[in-house]
Amino acid sequence: MKTIEDILTLEEIDRDIYRGPVIESYLARTFGGQVAAQALVAATHTVDKAFTVHSLHGYFIAPGDPTAPAIYLVDRVRDGKSYVTRSVRGIQDGEVIFSMQASFHRGDEGIEHMDKMRKVPAPDEIKGTVERMPISSRRVLDEWAEWDIRVIPQDQLELSDFTATEQAVWIRCTADLPDNPTFHQCSLTYLSDMTLLHSALVPHPGEKMQMASLDHAVWFLRPFRVDEWLLYDQRSPSASSGRALTHGRLFNQQGDLVAIVNQEGMTRTLHEGAQSIPMRKD
Repeated sequence: MKTIEDILTLEEIDRDIYRGPVIESYLARTFGGQVAAQALVAATHTVDKAFTVHSLHGYFIAPGDPTAPAIYLVDRVRDGKSYVTRSVRGIQDGEVIFSMQASFHRGDEGIEHMDKMRKVPAPDEIKGTVERMPISSRRVLDEWAEWDIRVIPQDQLELSDFTATEQAVWIRCTADLPDNPTFHQCSLTYLSDMTLLHSALVPHPGEKMQMASLDHAVWFLRPFRVDEWLLYDQRSPSASSGRALTHGRLFNQQGDLVAIVNQEGMTRTLHEGAQSIPMRKD
């Protein structure tokens, strides 16, 4: 399987036009985190290095074809003194499959505060994740072989009586990655689509679902590295009408809140005999 560095290496075709590599996949549709991360890479290539991304908002408009490259068109919406805005469209076969707005900031001085990380077992106290992931997701883990993902058992979490569903996951990339903050932000965009929608399934064990990311938003708050452990603290405050809303907060091992993610996804009940996550037929 390709590495995260392979996934995030885009070819510049022309000014503000980039092509993503074809990434071998077992899935019938391209992993959403891959498309979002590549779109952010394209945007960063058009921004002065004095600015770093602080938020992105994307919509998954159509399923991507993992056997074909995606083209990313960047629109330079605004170049301000403190903030820069970019709009990116991911295109395959002439159709838009992903649309994103990203905002970049030069950085300022101001007030500071953050939520505390909940008390959880350390990563080395948690076994591998396969036995605690929905059965439909185990093949997806092959796509993420470069990532160490450890789901914390529910009986080791302090659960809130006012929260519908909670899940906490330790995650890190096992490769040695470049000392480039922008690379780690793009990599976090990739990993932010991992496991989050599955937090909506915690109170529904055994349910067969057709699942897909519909929209995705990330706020980057503090410096971090994805080749160091991050706690992905996840909630799903609501699921109805075949959609689930999910929320995730990422902390480093020192307890710093480094990013926040919101996502709505399709959680459609499947009929008997249907396949929950489409796989390639080859």
